[in-house]
Amino acid sequence: MTSSVQHTGAGSYPKVRRMKFRFGQPEPMTKYYAGDDIVLSHLVALLSAVFPPGEESFIRSVRRFADQITDPVLKKRVAAFIGQEAVHGQQHGMLNEQLFALGYPLQQVVSRQHRLVQQAERLAPPAAHLAITAAAEHYTAVLAARVLSSSEIQALAGDPEVRNLLNWHALEELEHKSVAFDVYRAVDGPEWLRIAVMSVLYAFTIPVVGLGVLASIVADPDAWRPVTVARQSYRLARGPIVRGLLSEIQVYLRPGFHPDDVDTAALLRQWQTELFGADGALVDRVR
Repeated sequence: MTSSVQHTGAGSYPKVRRMKFRFGQPEPMTKYYAGDDIVLSHLVALLSAVFPPGEESFIRSVRRFADQITDPVLKKRVAAFIGQEAVHGQQHGMLNEQLFALGYPLQQVVSRQHRLVQQAERLAPPAAHLAITAAAEHYTAVLAARVLSSSEIQALAGDPEVRNLLNWHALEELEHKSVAFDVYRAVDGPEWLRIAVMSVLYAFTIPVVGLGVLASIVADPDAWRPVTVARQSYRLARGPIVRGLLSEIQVYLRPGFHPDDVDTAALLRQWQTELFGADGALVDRVR
């Protein structure tokens, strides 16, 4: 086994922040909280629904190799990764409760996701499970960088507390973007498997998410506005969230790729200050 791993920023660790967001306060959330956009509201709701079981699975995938990690720096980064992912799942669970109350059909999604994740974990070899986590972390890091670097995406969030949640989550995804990948490298995960796993996710993630959003909209009688939904779907596909996304994901398929090859250090420092500096926007959300 490899006893240590080289990565950038070796002297720093992701920071675990115990957050408490105030969804629906002081004003109640509107059903289509993302600027009255039905499609975008359902997309964010669907992603929020799958985050808690997904984060739990990511934690399990890394923990399975904990006793094989000998690098003390990586051990501390793994502990911080686990802490951050646990809080992400908790806070998205709180948002999901608000979305359930607004009529989003997410309870079935969460229940089904838990079953599918558990079945997949039983079938997948541990190295493949870890490779899935590393690939998923690249997806979330790419989306996080887009969220934090685009004023247009910031404006799309609509509800201010949902925006706060997404900005915090995006920041921490960038803080720990290479942890699962470095664990995979440290335990000699094969390069061919890393690339093969991402090839599958690359091909199927957007179509599967798209079908999930469509199913969510169909299950929501208030969203049965075909012309509006078609217009908003086109706008989403052509807008800053999706446009060019696959080309940024694709770099992961390059042999020898490392997440730190994508330089997000300046963006990370900017948002660490904006959210958690002395006058940071989310300082009062930290418990």
